[in-house]
Amino acid sequence: MLKALLFDLDGTMVDSDPIHFQTWQEVLREYGIEIDSEFYRTRFSGKLNVQIIQDLLPQLSPEEGQELGDRKEAEFRKRAETLLTPLPGLFELVAWAKVQGLKQGVVTNAPKENAEFMLQVLGIRDSFAVVVLGDDLPKGKPDPMPYQVAMNFLETSPETTLAFEDSPSGMCSAVSAGIPTIGLASTQSPQKLYELGAMLVIPDFVDSRLQDLLRSGQSAIPKEPPRPSSN
Repeated sequence: MLKALLFDLDGTMVDSDPIHFQTWQEVLREYGIEIDSEFYRTRFSGKLNVQIIQDLLPQLSPEEGQELGDRKEAEFRKRAETLLTPLPGLFELVAWAKVQGLKQGVVTNAPKENAEFMLQVLGIRDSFAVVVLGDDLPKGKPDPMPYQVAMNFLETSPETTLAFEDSPSGMCSAVSAGIPTIGLASTQSPQKLYELGAMLVIPDFVDSRLQDLLRSGQSAIPKEPPRPSSN
């Protein structure tokens, strides 16, 4: 019996990656670094800022790295205030889950200020009983800990939970926690997400395959729903 839905935030609930990408481009130019969309997809998606900055700017002290990350996120929030949009069908899914009595939570590597800001802009913060932040834990994604913490808080189990993810690190986190996970192909290819363990990959929450899965999930979550053909 399906009892809980757990959502990643960036790239899963909202199409925020284009805003993050443009903001990182501008910030990194100050350090003589140019990035394109492919570089961003493979080196940034789903990672904590501290990991990104240590990778690209190892010469910065921890304090300088923190200042850079804070500045980047402040600029992101400024841009996102008018540009942030939910993936199609998100509001309807959240409302449906509430009517069904399902528990809902957010599991994200986004900084706290960003997570709270985006949920408030979307107007759905009160729909989630828990928001688990990677920065608040000893281990963030791709470790399973964030999803394990969310399940413990909601008093649910992998067998009664469904997760939604878009990034490799997030997919690894949810799958390694034992949760059936649906991939959102907003930042990665469907093939990549299937390789990482997605049970189903969809472009957005309007996809009819998700609707069928959720209806069947009220009695049991299928272990291996049919995947789209390669034709």
